[in-house]
Amino acid sequence: MPHSDHHASPTEQRHRVASAAGWGMAVSATLHCLTGCAIGEVLGMVIGTAFGWSTVPTLVLAIVLAFFFGYALSMRGVLRAGVGLRQALRVALAADTVSIAVMEAVDNAVLLAIPDAMDAPLDSPLFWGSLAVALAVAFVVTTPVNKWLIGRGMGHAVAHSYRHGAEH
Repeated sequence: MPHSDHHASPTEQRHRVASAAGWGMAVSATLHCLTGCAIGEVLGMVIGTAFGWSTVPTLVLAIVLAFFFGYALSMRGVLRAGVGLRQALRVALAADTVSIAVMEAVDNAVLLAIPDAMDAPLDSPLFWGSLAVALAVAFVVTTPVNKWLIGRGMGHAVAHSYRHGAEH
């Protein structure tokens, strides 16, 4: 990237990211989203299962934690770029809300569709296998969504435009 791009605004950088959007960038964005979602999802399912909660409170906790960790991971990179906390939160909300929402909707639909997955004990292959399958399906469905968003200067293109400035 030419030296003059170092001083480009986040909006200008977002447009450059959008024009360069490809499947590799979409996969990277989705893996980032999957990481936060997986941390929250697994933690929520483990807590709900350990306390013997029913399906609804367990899913609610898992979803809340997935959003929390997804946003926290995005904010970490943006904060490292020197952006203030309030702006970093705005960037994380803009960058990740759609991606996390799609991932969580698909992930939880798959979990609910697998017989007995929500009632499986923590030490069973069904518990961990169901989570792995649900997250894998969610990744496959969410990747084209992220490609579409990035191609329009939205989603992870927003966070990338801030983080990119910090790399120079």
